[in-house]
Amino acid sequence: MNKKFVICLSCILLLMITSLFSINLFHKEPEVKTKKITASVLKVNDKHLTVRDKNHIIYTFSVDEVETTANVGDEVVIEYTGLLDKNKNKQETSVINYENASTSKDENGIPTDWLDNGIFSDYYILANKKLEKMTLDEKIAQLLLVRYPDTDTKAINDLKKYQFGGFVFFERDFKNKTSPEVKSWIKGLQEASKIPLLTAVDEEGGKVVRVSSNPNLVAEKFKSSQELYKEGGLSLIKTDTETKSKVLNNLGLNLNLAPVVDVSTNSQDYMYERSLGQNTEITSDYAKTVIEASKDTGVSYTLKHFPGYGNNSDTHTGTSVDDRSYDDIVKNDLPPFKAGIESGAEAVLVSHNTVTSIDNTEPASLSASVHNLLRNELKFTGIIITDDLAMGAVSSINNATVKAIQAGNDLIITTDYEKSFNEIKNAIENGTISEDLIDKLAFRVLAWKYYKGLLFEIHK
Repeated sequence: MNKKFVICLSCILLLMITSLFSINLFHKEPEVKTKKITASVLKVNDKHLTVRDKNHIIYTFSVDEVETTANVGDEVVIEYTGLLDKNKNKQETSVINYENASTSKDENGIPTDWLDNGIFSDYYILANKKLEKMTLDEKIAQLLLVRYPDTDTKAINDLKKYQFGGFVFFERDFKNKTSPEVKSWIKGLQEASKIPLLTAVDEEGGKVVRVSSNPNLVAEKFKSSQELYKEGGLSLIKTDTETKSKVLNNLGLNLNLAPVVDVSTNSQDYMYERSLGQNTEITSDYAKTVIEASKDTGVSYTLKHFPGYGNNSDTHTGTSVDDRSYDDIVKNDLPPFKAGIESGAEAVLVSHNTVTSIDNTEPASLSASVHNLLRNELKFTGIIITDDLAMGAVSSINNATVKAIQAGNDLIITTDYEKSFNEIKNAIENGTISEDLIDKLAFRVLAWKYYKGLLFEIHK
C-alpha cells in the first residue's frame, strides 16, 4: 500500500514538473515587434526627428535615446515600436534606430518619394522635366501666390525678377477697368512670366466680390451662396458657378479662392454671412455641386477654410482660438471638405485659427497635425494653400513662411513676397529646410499647372 502511494505521489510530482516546464516553454513573454517607415527629414535635433513620407504625412518622433545621424533633406529608414497616429504630428512610439536610406528614382528620374498617385500624377513626368530646367530662385518663387502690388510697373519688374507662382487680385485691381483692359493686363503679366501664372481672386459672391464689384465687368454683383440657395437651391448655385467661371476665364483668371464650405448656422458667427448658412449635410451637397460645376471651365475652385471656421473671430485682425472638441469638428466641419475632395477639388485653403483639439500651439495654417488630418483622414492629394500670411493671426510670427512649408503647405499666399522669398532662401542656406523639399513642392505646383492646361510640353 505504501509502495503504491509512493508511486502515485511520484507520478503526480512528475506531472506537475512537466506542466510547469510546459508553461515556461510555451508562454514566454511575446516579442515586441518593430516596424519601419521611410521618409524625408524636415527637422532634426538631439531630441526630435520630424519627417514627411511619400503621402505627405508629417511625423515627429522622440529620438533623445538614439544617436542623431541624419541631416535635413536626408531620406531615412526609421525603426520603431508602437502605433503611428497619422492624423497627428507628435508620435508616442519608441524609436529603436534610424539610418540613412539611399534616395531612389524611377525610370523617368523622379524621386520615388514624390510619387503619390495623386490627382495630378498623370503630369509628373512633364513637371519633372520642367523642374530640371529651373534655377533654385525660380523654384522658390513657384511656391508664392502673391498679392498684386500697388502699380503695374512694380508688378512686371518683380515678376521678371522672381517669376512667382501667381498673383492674387483684389477689388482695387479691377476698379474702373473694362473687360478688354483686364484681358490685356492679364495677358501682359502672362507674357512676362517664364511659367504661366496662377491668376487668383476671391469671387465668393455677396460680401466678398473682387471682379463683379466693377459694373464694367459684370452687370450685377454675384450673389452670395445664401441668396442663391434661398432663391433656387443647389440648381441655381450650379448655374451661378458656371456663369461665374465663364466670366473669370474670359478675363484670364484661372483660380477662384472659393467656395466657403465652413458650416455656420448662427447669424452671429463671423463667417456666417459668407457661408451657405445651412447644416453639415446641405453644406456638403453645396461643396460637391460647386466643384463638379467648375470642372472643364478653365477655373479651379478652392475649398476653404480648413478645418472649418466654426464660430471663430476674424483672423484678419488677430489671433482666433477654436476650443471645440475634435469629435465635433470631425462630425460637423470635415464632411463638406470631404465631399468637395471626392468631387475632384484641386485646392484647399487652410485657416489661421488655432484649433486646440488638433494642435493647441500653432495656428492651423502652420500646424503639421492639421495638414496630416487633411492628407490622411480626407485623402487629399491636391494643393494645400495658406490663407494670407499678412493677416493679423500670423503676421507677427517669426519665419512664418518657413513654418508654413514645414507644416505641409504647397503654396503660400503672401503680401510681403520679398520677405517670404528671403525667408525660404535663408532657410535653405542655413540648413533649416532642404533644397530637395523646395524641389518637391515646386514639382507639385508645376504638375497642377499642367493638369490645368496652363503649361504644355512646348511652352517656353
